[in-house]
Amino acid sequence: MNLGDLKAGDSAKIISVGGEGALRQHFLDMGLIKGTTLSLIKLAPMGDPLELQLHGYDLTLRLDDAKKIEVEPIVSDKTPKKSKPHKSIPHPGFGEYNEEHKKEHHNPLPDDEVLTFALVGNQNCGKTTLFNRLTGSNQHVGNFPGVTVDRKDGVIKGHKNTLITDLPGIYSMSPYTSEEIVTREFILKDKPKGIINIVDASNIERNLYLTMQLLELNIPMVIALNMMDEVRENGGAIHINEMEKQLGVPVIPISAAKNEGIEELIDHALHVTKYQETPIRTDFCSPDDNGSAVHACIHGIMHLIEDKAKKAYIPVRFAASKLAEGDSLIKEALNLNEKESNILEQIIQQMEEDRKLDRAEAIADMRFHFILKTCDGTVVKPHESKEHTRSRKIDKVLTGKYTALPSFAIIMALVFYLTFNVIGAALSNLLELGIEFLTNAVDKALTSLNVNSVLHSLVIDGIFNGVGSVLSFLPIIVTLFLFLSLLEDSGYMARVAFIMDKLLRKIGLSGRSIVPMLIGFGCTVPGVMASRTLSSERDRKMTILLTPFMSCSAKLPIYAFFATAFFPGNAALVMILLYFIGIIFAITAALIFRRTLFKGEPVPFVMELPNYRMPGIKNVAQLLWEKAKDFLQKAFTIIFLATIVIWVLQNFDFRFNVVEDSKSSILASIAGVIAPVFSPAGFGDWRICTALICGFMAKESVVSTLSVLIPKTSFLLGIISPVNAMALLVFCLLYTPCVAAIASIKRELGGKWALLVILLQCSIAWVAAVVVNLVGGVIW
Repeated sequence: MNLGDLKAGDSAKIISVGGEGALRQHFLDMGLIKGTTLSLIKLAPMGDPLELQLHGYDLTLRLDDAKKIEVEPIVSDKTPKKSKPHKSIPHPGFGEYNEEHKKEHHNPLPDDEVLTFALVGNQNCGKTTLFNRLTGSNQHVGNFPGVTVDRKDGVIKGHKNTLITDLPGIYSMSPYTSEEIVTREFILKDKPKGIINIVDASNIERNLYLTMQLLELNIPMVIALNMMDEVRENGGAIHINEMEKQLGVPVIPISAAKNEGIEELIDHALHVTKYQETPIRTDFCSPDDNGSAVHACIHGIMHLIEDKAKKAYIPVRFAASKLAEGDSLIKEALNLNEKESNILEQIIQQMEEDRKLDRAEAIADMRFHFILKTCDGTVVKPHESKEHTRSRKIDKVLTGKYTALPSFAIIMALVFYLTFNVIGAALSNLLELGIEFLTNAVDKALTSLNVNSVLHSLVIDGIFNGVGSVLSFLPIIVTLFLFLSLLEDSGYMARVAFIMDKLLRKIGLSGRSIVPMLIGFGCTVPGVMASRTLSSERDRKMTILLTPFMSCSAKLPIYAFFATAFFPGNAALVMILLYFIGIIFAITAALIFRRTLFKGEPVPFVMELPNYRMPGIKNVAQLLWEKAKDFLQKAFTIIFLATIVIWVLQNFDFRFNVVEDSKSSILASIAGVIAPVFSPAGFGDWRICTALICGFMAKESVVSTLSVLIPKTSFLLGIISPVNAMALLVFCLLYTPCVAAIASIKRELGGKWALLVILLQCSIAWVAAVVVNLVGGVIW
């Protein structure tokens, strides 16, 4: 039978793993190899994908992919295993992990040389938390696989000549996603002087698979055994000395979240890197018949490629094991001639015959065989963790067959209701009162001082009305980010991807695509960057093109400004409706893209489901402060300058004489050229057109510009009707995202795609606005 035939609660042993290419390699890297025992936990609410447990962690697979894995059912042993008695073992000091290695002569690196470190680990193992501890930086920490989508650099606190790089989380040095390529390329090409490999101690079997490949690189390395506090609390233990002896590098137990063991980790990392103490062990083949065939294969390849590997600056052991498993990128980098390629193929074929496994599975089996043997001798497995038990209970509701979709709808509705009607709205009103009080006070002061009327107008009508009108919406934006951050930190975002995968597949996307799009509700820029977690170039491009349809928080001031003015009794309803209109347009665009630009099937859904965790107060507060700071910087730079420029252009003619009527101004002349384009949509007024142009710089500028050009909201009611206002809101929802978002799209996809986004979004927005105006005019 195949894996897809199992029912919830069934256990089975893998007999063979089908599939081909990078996907099959990814299956093997995740531990889906012959002989592995796994359990089917449940199916998603829509019947696909399914959730498995293997090697102590939860993994999701689609049914179509599960059918490629042949299994035989087994009766699961429910009797709890007794923990082995163990003593507390003191942690060794410098060099004690291998005395022989210590005796070797090492020339220390010069004191003025910068010690560069790569921080490498699986996704969701606490890398960014550790990076923050090491550097004092405050990068965003999430509980969704793939939060670090770009490399980040920092100096280790208290150590000037150091540079540590936080790399995207990877499961293996076999690149599957674009973020894994970023990490592999950095290690192989930038050549850090040391590696800090962070390992999740509560999920050690799967984490050590990457560790073994990093050891083959022969770069000085320390292992940071993270989340040791959870292991201890759940009755587990790890014999550090024995593990160090097996792996040949220092192993330091830490808890990044609780700041335990960090100083010791820094000391060991600096020591091995300063003295260039490379790993003792790089050969993990067991001496039995199974291991000897792989051993012979790898050493035969090492002998064949030694010169080529040196020329390509690739560690020979690493290159050999990668060639043995069929890594085409390494083969290309080594530039083997035809004769060498033929010999290589003969060596690998001989291994396949001896092992009765294909090349990729033979190497994966060798690694997991070593891992299981090492863990058996060094790890006292904890009982089911409190976090996992709690996650199972929560998931019965949040991912339940009949409760998952209603729960998601209720959670998102609650987020928008609290943002627009309760918390965000109340704080926004309070801040608005404060800004109004300050504006009146400054107005009176300028009047009493008899300040020049032009300067008076610049300060009050230009700066205070322009910047102040945008600042009053800061609480709404921060509140929305607060809720999105809580959902991401808690681990719920990963469940949303699991729940929505089958639905998104109908429009040609993977469940993982929903996370960048949900992040896009906060800001398009990180939403676009988060698409790097997708392994398929097709899915990545499609997700990036759809993300701008998600209504980012920068558009909130526009919605609130017009909805309050034209639909005072139903402002919150109108704003929520706009969000749903954006989603509907995204779905429609996806269906069109699927049949035109992006034909083919979405990327397979292979993802780890993390345990639910309580969001860290410090982390959430830091994220909110960063978003508030970004907003304030924008308000007092781009928007501040824009309001002054708009005020000048509105109050002067081409001879720089002060005009009595804005219709004679420079601005009216320029905007008048494009105003006819927007007449069919119902907002062909030059002032509104000007505001929309300013929105290209920053969406918040639309409100600040209108506040300068039309000081009182009541004047706006005489310029456009409620139907025109609704058409304008739809246009603002759909038209080109801000310059920063376009720049991030250009960086990810290139200039042609960025230009396509501009033209596509503007065209769709114009057509939609015209339709709303015409239909609305007929109905009302």
